[in-house]
Amino acid sequence: MFELDSPTPLEQIHLPIFSEKKVDVFIKREDLIDTQISGNKWRKLKYNLLEANSQGYGTILTFGGAYSNHIAATAAACRRFGFKSIGIIRGDELNANSNTTLQQAATNGMDLQFISRKTYQNRNDETWVRALGEKYQAFVIPEGGTNPLALKGVQELIDEITDDFDAILCPVGTGGTLSGIINGLQGHQRAIGISSLKGESYLNDMISELSTIDSSWELIHDYHFGGYAKFDSHLIKFINQFYLETQIPLDPIYTGKMMYGLIDLLKKDKFPSGSKLICVHTGGLQGIEGFNNQHNDLLKT
Repeated sequence: MFELDSPTPLEQIHLPIFSEKKVDVFIKREDLIDTQISGNKWRKLKYNLLEANSQGYGTILTFGGAYSNHIAATAAACRRFGFKSIGIIRGDELNANSNTTLQQAATNGMDLQFISRKTYQNRNDETWVRALGEKYQAFVIPEGGTNPLALKGVQELIDEITDDFDAILCPVGTGGTLSGIINGLQGHQRAIGISSLKGESYLNDMISELSTIDSSWELIHDYHFGGYAKFDSHLIKFINQFYLETQIPLDPIYTGKMMYGLIDLLKKDKFPSGSKLICVHTGGLQGIEGFNNQHNDLLKT
């Protein structure tokens, strides 16, 4: 029950800089878990859905913005596994036809409730959230899906990697994926998060609270391109060139920034010669259609 296509493959990629710096780079293809419920979103949802089912809930309530991968994945997962779903969406000026992400969530049966950006700031207020859950008789999953149950699912990602490695990289939004990965590290292994958000120093504290290992990780804030969902022509050019050379699509919010960061860190000799590096492809590809609709087909797929 509640299983999708895993373990996911570990695919080696070959770019000139990898040979130049004498490192081996692999991508953990979490984007291949499912076409709609992919990547870290499924890892975070899995044990939340199992817990909701065990407690007898028939409805899942969660939170997200207009282009949220988490909203899209939750709607699809609930439809797949027989739950009703409610999405509390930031922005009362929006509607279900605002973009392809919200359209798909609505098609998958999610009841979209649009609230003001000010009210949305209550999403971490326990009293407010509890009242919402009681109102809709729903099992509540936080924004981005990050909670202890999510970390349990994410750790399975790293448990699937049977080969030894030196460092594993992942993009960071809420910190849940990095925390789950940290909890699965062994020995000399290190985890490196590439933040997609600008100036969110609280993420370091949050990851420290969620993870069980103190010294084997770092969060790098240098590749956010201006903040969440921000980008420039350099990032878009990089994502398109990466696709042409590897046939692996990246998104401009998370995975594109992670891979751009990796290449730059290699240029700065961050990793010693002989290192084996793994990058986690966290999915997020559902947003490319909406991004291209808004920005005149900038991304190749």
